[in-house]
Amino acid sequence: MLKIRLQRFGKKNSPTFRVVLVEHTAPPKGKFQEILGFYNPKLKQKNLKKERIEYWLSKGAQVSATLHNMLVDEKIIDKPKVKAWKPKKRKTEEKPAPPATAKAPKIEAPLDTQPKKE
Repeated sequence: MLKIRLQRFGKKNSPTFRVVLVEHTAPPKGKFQEILGFYNPKLKQKNLKKERIEYWLSKGAQVSATLHNMLVDEKIIDKPKVKAWKPKKRKTEEKPAPPATAKAPKIEAPLDTQPKKE
């Protein structure tokens, strides 16, 4: 299955992304079949080849969630945005609940401290 996704390149602390067409099993920095544009988040530059993206979408290529939202912003795709990431689930430590049928034993005071009955 073909995917259209972002591929990071550029220097350390200076991210730049290519929009590429790849086989879905290809590694993130692996070989690609075609460059379909680029995105520079620091300078807020985008250059997308609209005709080629539409061509590959018509051939059945899937788009990553982040790129899908970018294509919706650029009005290349006429669909609603999708959630691109999921927050990590926090592991909550579950405390064992005390048994409902167990009653606490009644503690009585020593005999010499009890009040005397008259």
